[in-house]
Parts: sequence; structure tokens; C-alpha cells
Amino acid sequence: MTVRIQKEPFSIDDEIAKIKKTSPSIGAVVSFLGTTRDLSRGKKVSRLEFEHYPGMAEKKLGEIRLRAIRDFGVIDAAILHRVGVLPVGENIVLILVAAGHRDEAFRACRFCIDELKRITPIWKKETTQEGEVWVEEHP
Repeated sequence: MTVRIQKEPFSIDDEIAKIKKTSPSIGAVVSFLGTTRDLSRGKKVSRLEFEHYPGMAEKKLGEIRLRAIRDFGVIDAAILHRVGVLPVGENIVLILVAAGHRDEAFRACRFCIDELKRITPIWKKETTQEGEVWVEEHP
């Protein structure tokens, strides 16, 4: 089961290689990669900081992963999220979904990121020229 919260950068290639090894029936691997950007709500962002509720965040990510596998009939899924201070341009979150076909993989991947934003206790603080603000909305 690949669900991780970590400070270190992750290797997209390594994670794709891992999930592809889970089954010879995989015909599609769909990915979502979230990165830090330099603008938010019209303000210049210099960095983001992510905090999480240890134990509970991993539990919620595991639940999301299992629901995606069950509800969309995919073969496997991986969800990785970084915490700590991340400058602009860094990778934040990686979701991979492996399936026999692309349609269910795309739908499951979308479900995973939407649910991650909705129920996982991970919080984001933006640093701009005007100061720091904890972001409450999850677009």
C-alpha cells in the first residue's frame, strides 16, 4: 500500500515504476501532480508550508485509496503528500492510479485528489509579500 506523507522530495519515475510492478494487467497509469505556484488569489506567493495531523492524515489517505480501488475497479493507487516548507516550483502531491483501462483510472484519480482536499487533515500556509495566511478553501 502506497500512502505516504513525507518532508523529502519524491521521484515520480520511481513511484510509477513501483505501481506498474503491482500487476501485469495494468494497461493505464494516470497521474496527478500538484506543485507550488507563484500566484494565489492575485498575490505573489514565495513559499507554502504544509502541516498535518500525524496518524490521522495517513489513515484518511489510506481510506481514500481503498475507496478508489473498490468504487472504480482500479488495480492500485498511490497517494503521496509532502509537508514542511516548500518553495515555488516544488512538487507537493502525487496521485497515481493503475487500471486495466484509462477511463476508470482518470475517474479514480480525480476522486482521490478531490477527497484528499475534502477530508484529509493537511493544512496549507501561504507566504506572500503581505504576510502569512492559512488557506481554508480547497479549490
